[in-house]
Amino acid sequence: MPKLRGEAFWRETLRSAHYVVAPMVDQSELAWRLLSRRHGAQLCYTPMLHAQVFLRDANYRRENLYGEACPEDRPLIVQFCANDPEVFVQAALLAQDYCDAIDLNLGCPQMIAKRGHYGAFLQEEWDLLQRMILLANEKLSVPITCKIRVFPEIAKTVKYAQMLEKAGCQLLTVHGRTKEQKGPLAGVASWEHIQAVRKAVNIPVFANGNIQCLRDVEECIRKTGVHGVMSAEGNLHNPALFEGRNPLVWEMAEEYLEIVQKHPCPLSYVRAHLFKLWHHTLQVYQQLRDELAKVKTLEGIVDVNRELKLRCQEEIANQKEGEKPKEGLPFFHWICQPYVRPGPKERCKENGTSESDKCVRGKRALEEEEDGNSELLSKNKQKKKLRNPNKSFDPSLKPKYAKCDQCGNPKGNKCVFNMCRGCCKKRAFKETADCPGHGLLFKTKYEKSLSWQSSQRVIQNPEVSRRGDVAAGEAAVLQEAGDS
Repeated sequence: MPKLRGEAFWRETLRSAHYVVAPMVDQSELAWRLLSRRHGAQLCYTPMLHAQVFLRDANYRRENLYGEACPEDRPLIVQFCANDPEVFVQAALLAQDYCDAIDLNLGCPQMIAKRGHYGAFLQEEWDLLQRMILLANEKLSVPITCKIRVFPEIAKTVKYAQMLEKAGCQLLTVHGRTKEQKGPLAGVASWEHIQAVRKAVNIPVFANGNIQCLRDVEECIRKTGVHGVMSAEGNLHNPALFEGRNPLVWEMAEEYLEIVQKHPCPLSYVRAHLFKLWHHTLQVYQQLRDELAKVKTLEGIVDVNRELKLRCQEEIANQKEGEKPKEGLPFFHWICQPYVRPGPKERCKENGTSESDKCVRGKRALEEEEDGNSELLSKNKQKKKLRNPNKSFDPSLKPKYAKCDQCGNPKGNKCVFNMCRGCCKKRAFKETADCPGHGLLFKTKYEKSLSWQSSQRVIQNPEVSRRGDVAAGEAAVLQEAGDS
């Protein structure tokens, strides 16, 4: 069948999807996608997959896509992060039979994306992005889509979107925040940017940002004119968001846990989902929060979920008539509802800090000043300190590692090439050399192989071997005579 493009792709392949679940690392796995589809989601994305790892690692492919193939999980878009056209396309070719489109992540603002040189940190490299999308559009049998963040300037954002469309992008998801807007500095997403992009391109556009309930979805579509709306945080706190419902938390949690038993996933994913669903309740029952963090089995998570349900039901039974939700919540804490991430000032108030400069600088800058003082340590590091009182978090006391000559990772102390193990292995293989420091013996094994092959020839044909040895001896005598 010919590859559908633009509006036709959205209408026929994606079935005119308006309600979309975002790609979320370790959070939009198959079990969560199936739960979301049961409650109104019309299109889902896989978590972001690393193209280079997907290409080289069969286990990674099986765990993140091949093993999750499910007829109910369509339409589905697989998202990759990449910075090399060939690697991106080769990975996409391995994934295209399991999805309806391939998405290039140009929106991740996290530090890991900066270090890996992908996501939103490619948004200034237009030549590279053009080459990646042109090649994908040419080679793949499914459409190529992109998820982007905006620039501060609307005009530049529009040109960016038009460039991607011209290169071959068939659908664009626009997150209305810049790459600097993240964590406590996220702020409000700009629907004005999204509206400008929608008017400037001829391909379908999805909006992302400021979605906490179905009313927000409808308002976003009305104001921006987009084809669909994508939700991440809102979906995690209320999987029934696209139904316009606010169900009891334990109903969603129990349904999710039933799906996980049929479609298993890592326990860390399950725990993270329950932390989101029970977010407001766990502020009330701190002991159960600690238990959920420590539990090691799915059955243990089910038990914690059951206990949370019983506590809430008991609280409902003892509730006084006319009682209102506490902490300024729109609903009681046992009802699925949005969570508004606190800004820098609110976060400082929660931590009991009044210095405005610390509020602005945020968590990373604060950690740079840590010298072992427990008052400045994060909660996670305070727990480590309790387990090991002698542990120090002073950066000046951390061991300094020499860097690999090739990639900058810590090198092996006994490496003959002054490299990390990965780079050393490549070089030793290429040069047929040994590196005892890393336990790599390519030269030794090669010489043993030659010796073994020679001995096998002697065993199989001793007469020919004897004549060969005599001839070799005569040649050596002649050579010696020539030298003298």
